[in-house]
Amino acid sequence: VDLAEQLPEEAIATHVAADDWRAAIRAAGERLVATGVTTDAYTDEMIAAVEEHGPYIVIAPGFALAHSRPSPAVQRTGISWVTLAEPVAFGSKTNDPVSLVVGLAATDHDGHLEIMAALAGILADDDAFASLLAADSPAAVRERLAALAPAA
Repeated sequence: VDLAEQLPEEAIATHVAADDWRAAIRAAGERLVATGVTTDAYTDEMIAAVEEHGPYIVIAPGFALAHSRPSPAVQRTGISWVTLAEPVAFGSKTNDPVSLVVGLAATDHDGHLEIMAALAGILADDDAFASLLAADSPAAVRERLAALAPAA
């Protein structure tokens, strides 16, 4: 999966100011709504999932994968990408604070596995992750993701 292809510029926001983890998730949810992936209800579901289960979405240092179960609020599988102006604590002992929130919505339980694998590859590469965090515009994020994509 080429993440750049999965992320139109409207799905990306850089240097977003978020006062807390809820605001950070809300920013990722707004990008999902803006691209027609979900309705606002899905953003509320993502926040409720963390309220109920804790910061399990903080899956790597500095990185949160905001998501919830497939629901009627998901119109199609897709992702959003939000880098934060200042890192935000989610309550994860090992991976706080968070600088990147990727919003993920899937219409079924398998729809997101390829996207997850592509994200894992980037997160495993410290230089790539740092480069993506430093990107100062949606276009720059897409360019850097495209450069990281494995050749087809």
